[in-house]
Amino acid sequence: MIDIDKLTIKDLHQMYNSKQVTVKEVINLFSKRIQEKNSEINAYIEIFTDIDKYIDKAQEMIDTGNANFLTGVPVAIKDNMLYKGHKVSAGSKILEGYIAPYSSPVVEKLLECGSIIMGRTNMDEFAMGSSTETSAYGNTLNPLDNTRVPGGSSGGSAAAVAMGGALLAIGSDTGGSIRQPAAFCGIVGMKPTYGMVSRYGLIAMASSLDQIGPFTKNCIDAEIAFNLISFDESHDSTLIPEKERDQLKKNLGKKIGIPYSFIKEGVDSDISEAFNATVDGLKKTGYEIVDIDLPLTPLSLAVYYILMPAEVSSNLARFDGVRYGNLPSDMQTNSMTDFYKKVRTGLFGREVRRRSILGAFILSHGYYDAYYNKARKLKMAITNEFNNAFKDVDAILLPTTPTTAFKIGERSESPLSMYLADLFTAPANIAGLPAISVPVPGSILPVGIQIITPKGNDEHLFTIGREIEGLI
Repeated sequence: MIDIDKLTIKDLHQMYNSKQVTVKEVINLFSKRIQEKNSEINAYIEIFTDIDKYIDKAQEMIDTGNANFLTGVPVAIKDNMLYKGHKVSAGSKILEGYIAPYSSPVVEKLLECGSIIMGRTNMDEFAMGSSTETSAYGNTLNPLDNTRVPGGSSGGSAAAVAMGGALLAIGSDTGGSIRQPAAFCGIVGMKPTYGMVSRYGLIAMASSLDQIGPFTKNCIDAEIAFNLISFDESHDSTLIPEKERDQLKKNLGKKIGIPYSFIKEGVDSDISEAFNATVDGLKKTGYEIVDIDLPLTPLSLAVYYILMPAEVSSNLARFDGVRYGNLPSDMQTNSMTDFYKKVRTGLFGREVRRRSILGAFILSHGYYDAYYNKARKLKMAITNEFNNAFKDVDAILLPTTPTTAFKIGERSESPLSMYLADLFTAPANIAGLPAISVPVPGSILPVGIQIITPKGNDEHLFTIGREIEGLI
């Protein structure tokens, strides 16, 4: 009998190779769990019904000795990733019913590997939110405590793995949207180096910050998934070429920097206690811990909330009811100005409208230099600050979030308090660095410990992450 709550990608691969189970048996178990849990959790907004042919393909790959680690693995994809012939809505009514005309390279790779894509997962509308409460398709609940949020914007993907509805889920991370829900749901979530995973076929929120990454139960599985979805391809011009990736690799060791001045205020006691216990455990396993100074890094959240809305305003301009997007049911107007107003106010949620308006203001004449250009300069300064820090340390350790998962509705009326959930995750996006959240026990709910390593050295995240897992 398979215990899908304890099953890992690595374990399943071994079971397939030894002929202990068939792909159909495994997928039936996960389908049953989804049926049992999803009506309550709302992790999936659509469960795919066309998976039989992929089950047969995966079984054939196993039977002929052509299987890889993701063959026959049940996978969930965030509802902003294009999968040809399937709906994709980015959690918004404006794209309800839209059918993807092509598949993203990441989705194509999953299918090539023989993965079984179970469905598309709920998310904050156009990835704008930290709780999956802005979705047009209802809230997703945290499987560990149904009164709390799963985090966001990739809350559905995190919840799918946490409830046993997938062994791997793919999300996107713009300011913490993989790592924060991973921390809230007690699983592993990884944001790769910017340029290590193709963004082609991902509905953009902020193109200079977005990155696709995996949710898994442990760091070994996260490394397996990352190694398969990280490849160079021609559609995304921001990808780091293979030759340059090799040049970025460093021989990293066991010296970890912690910017204590950054994390001394605004952090819940439960987070601090779990973080300090993890640091003590790493010391006992031979890691050297040093206090480092990152004076500009605390400004990352402010920089993020200038650059991100500016790019949101630009990226979402196409959703106007003419080029892309639906029309409200009561659409009656003779003016194009009224037309656009009715489309956007009728089909965009409040948070999307808020960030689009803010972005338009930031980019407007008279404010572009005052805000946007200054934020760009500070982004470069923060990146340089991290690069200088990595001359002395091999990794940087932070809490993933200032708090554990908060109650549903607790912050939905206070945008600023919601934005603060990205306090510790936004810096890695601003600097384009790889980062991972690894769960450790808290007094009530799991706590996420975040590891950041130098650009292109994503593999070192898994090394330290496994050490942290070994402390539990």
